[in-house]
Amino acid sequence: MTDETTDKTTDDTSGRAAVFRFPSDEELMAGPNALEADTDDDPEAQGPASARAEILVPEVPEGYRAGFACLVGRPNAGKSTLTNALVGTKVAITSGRPQTTRHNVRGVVHRDDAQLVLVDTPGLHRPRTLLGKRLNNLVRETLTDVDVIALCVPADEKVGPGDRYIARDVAELGTPVVAVVTKSDTVPRARLAAQLLAVDALGDWADIVPVSAVAGEQVDVLAEVLISHLPPSPPLYPTGEVTDEPQAVMIAELVREAALEGVRDELPHSLAVVVDEIVDPQAADHDGSAVKGAGQRLQVRVSLVVERDSQKAIIIGRGGARLKEIGVAARRGIEELVGRKVYLDLHVRTAKDWQSDPKALARLGF
Repeated sequence: MTDETTDKTTDDTSGRAAVFRFPSDEELMAGPNALEADTDDDPEAQGPASARAEILVPEVPEGYRAGFACLVGRPNAGKSTLTNALVGTKVAITSGRPQTTRHNVRGVVHRDDAQLVLVDTPGLHRPRTLLGKRLNNLVRETLTDVDVIALCVPADEKVGPGDRYIARDVAELGTPVVAVVTKSDTVPRARLAAQLLAVDALGDWADIVPVSAVAGEQVDVLAEVLISHLPPSPPLYPTGEVTDEPQAVMIAELVREAALEGVRDELPHSLAVVVDEIVDPQAADHDGSAVKGAGQRLQVRVSLVVERDSQKAIIIGRGGARLKEIGVAARRGIEELVGRKVYLDLHVRTAKDWQSDPKALARLGF
């Protein structure tokens, strides 16, 4: 055995084993370096024009800023409605029911001088199920990876233990925190002033901004404040892109939003929606399967999953009337999303106690 690294190969002419010596580092460094080779004047070395790509770097004005702002707060604090108002279009579903948001939703605000990427998070709460624990963990992981945090506290509810708990959590992160008093249009000025003082007492905030997403009050002011805490950076998302949500996820959320309207309090937490299949009859690779509805409509098959058979009956309704209402409302939103007619096929199934079943949660995407 020697210190020299060798490899044995077979000599094609004699069949004898030949010894191949790997070159040393010094020999490799002394040889020609392909990365530094001058190929500007050699068309063959550059390859065909069709194989060369030109990288276009967008020009941004001096002082341009871009970064992430996380909206955090307890359930039903108005985070999703505020996200939509800031973006200027619907990227997150909304409902009067708490804990509507079940995953991080990104919405992008485009301006000439900045790009603000909003991260709408599930409401932090005292978890009663495995799903609740996972959602809380998701929020805490997100908070460590953003440039500024918007702590949302509704104006129409007194500051409570949940708000104080979240305030302590975010204050320890070392990230700038803007306290946002949401739903400012729902209370008189005197009560709003009292709420601003109560929120101020929760911690040492970078800024405090009252805002009404529904009335559009102070929305632009909040955007300015959040952007002021972003670092100098080129855009993070292409111009015109308002969210990076996959189409199937957005379709599932629109169906869940329609299903949450007018149901009893216990059902929203027990309802999950999964897109089973999206088939485009106009696609070149369409397998020729049966197409329902007129005009080559996009075929969307969706499952609504509940935990008990009694909840299944609520979703379906008498003679299927409730499920039909859900389908009509959801299809309207889906057609606006995809820009064409849709055949929406809804099915309701039961997965017992899925919120606390690790395997069921995995199948449902949590």
